[in-house]
Amino acid sequence: MRLLILGCAWLMVAIGIIGVFLPVLPTTPFMILAAALFARSSPRFEQWLIDHPRYGQPLIDWRREGAISRKAKIASVSAMAASFGIVLFFGPPQIWLKLLIGVILLCCAAFVLSRPAPGR
Repeated sequence: MRLLILGCAWLMVAIGIIGVFLPVLPTTPFMILAAALFARSSPRFEQWLIDHPRYGQPLIDWRREGAISRKAKIASVSAMAASFGIVLFFGPPQIWLKLLIGVILLCCAAFVLSRPAPGR
C-alpha cells in the first residue's frame, strides 16, 4: 500500500510540474496533494517538497493556516477568468454547459478568495 501511495504522490508531482507550463492546469493543489501523500509514504520526499525553494512556503502556509498568498489568489482567479473567456468564445455551443463551467469556476474562485492570507 505504501508503494501505491508513493506512486500516486509522484504522479501528483508530475502533474504539478506539467501545470507550470500549462496555464489552465494549476500547480499548487497537486503539490499540496503530493505533500499529503508523501507524508503517508515517504517522510524523506515530504521534507524534500517542504524544503523546495518554489513550492515549500505555499505548502507550509496551507498546512499551518489553510492560507493562500495574495499573489497566488490574483494569479489563480485571473487564470480562471481567462479560462472562462476562452470557454465563452471557443467552447461548446450549448449555453447550459458554458453556464455550468462558469458556476464551477465561480465556486472555485470564491473558495480561493475566502482563504486567509499567510500570517508569516
